[in-house]
Amino acid sequence: MSDQPSFTLTIDQNKYLPLDGREVHAILTIGSTGGVTRQAAPAEAAEVIIVDTSGSMSGGKIREARQAAATAVQTLRDDVYFAVIAGTEQARMVYPSGNPHLIKATGATRAEAQRAIGRLSAHGGTAIGEWLKLAGSLLTAHPSAIRHALLMTDGQNNERAEVFASVLAGWSGKFVVDCLGVGDDWVPAELRKVAEAMLGTFDFVRNQGDLSEYFRRLTQTSMSKTVAELSLRVWVPQTARLKFVKQVSPVLLDLTGKRTDVNPLTGDYPTGSWGTEEREYHICVEVPPGQIGQEIRAGWVKLVRPDTGDVVASGNVLAQWTDDLALSTRINGKVRHYTGQAELHDLIQDGLSARAMGDVDTATARLARARELAAESGREDTARLLEKVVEVDPVTGTARLRRNVEKADEIELDTGSVRTSRLRKEGS
Repeated sequence: MSDQPSFTLTIDQNKYLPLDGREVHAILTIGSTGGVTRQAAPAEAAEVIIVDTSGSMSGGKIREARQAAATAVQTLRDDVYFAVIAGTEQARMVYPSGNPHLIKATGATRAEAQRAIGRLSAHGGTAIGEWLKLAGSLLTAHPSAIRHALLMTDGQNNERAEVFASVLAGWSGKFVVDCLGVGDDWVPAELRKVAEAMLGTFDFVRNQGDLSEYFRRLTQTSMSKTVAELSLRVWVPQTARLKFVKQVSPVLLDLTGKRTDVNPLTGDYPTGSWGTEEREYHICVEVPPGQIGQEIRAGWVKLVRPDTGDVVASGNVLAQWTDDLALSTRINGKVRHYTGQAELHDLIQDGLSARAMGDVDTATARLARARELAAESGREDTARLLEKVVEVDPVTGTARLRRNVEKADEIELDTGSVRTSRLRKEGS
């Protein structure tokens, strides 16, 4: 069919294991091409725009937020179902009014929504879980749609941790949420939890004047999606154990805990909605040792539509035991690269946590190593941010934490640590 994208799944790995080798690593590269043609109707979509209107948003922030939300509404294509929510300690419908529901985007409804957005004012507290619950109830009414919410906040969540966690667990995987943090008074860990639970992204808007452009870009990306939901279906042999499934590009996202059992040997891992794009995943399978020359299928990976079970792409992860050291000690380039990218993320997170707790030695060691790794792996942007937090004497190589670090630099380093770089091709 002309309106259905086509998917490819390629697997990069070194299948050779030493005689006592048990761990099989593989990088899955999934690409989507094609999609909606001019003659075909676009996929059904449902969009909720969530604007923080708590008291801390007063002044210039609320003006920029109104402009950004209006830009998002303007970016919606015709016939997309949408709503706008104002978030304080409660969630309130801004548009449409009346009973909570989504409305089709037309020239008239977009104009009405923009007028309603123009009346937003700042007051009250922050309860992100309440905002997500209302968004979820609105989107649930459109089960076949590509469901997406855009959430912006400038402050810290006032909900009890267990209440917030319960909301995220209840709605996890039901729709995709992309989050934006504005200014330097919000907590990256809170939006990271939302992004991880809801298979979305979270980003830092350093300059509030850029908020409209962020809203436009995220809405445009949402409008470009053509498939509502795909799952990675992974089978491993009865004697094996699937240790983890992680998205490693374009951002790090651990899917291991999101498994839905298909049968005792097979599980589905959600990947969210897809447009024309490419993503990469890292899986690790633990297998019992084998005999020299023995080859097994350590994993069978399928990309499936969870509602129908249709397979759109598939591939095999292999393991073969050898006594040839040259074969068994070679690490696949993509596996090495993304293992390093995950290590970089962990070093930054550990270092920033240690710094916040006053553990100077641990923070210095982790962040200095992260700086080295960022430079080695071509993450120049991350290396520059790390230089603002930790300095290294070029003569002695001694690292020390910088005393006066701007909060915005720290937040940018924290939020940016989930983004990864692609493996550079030879000669580039």
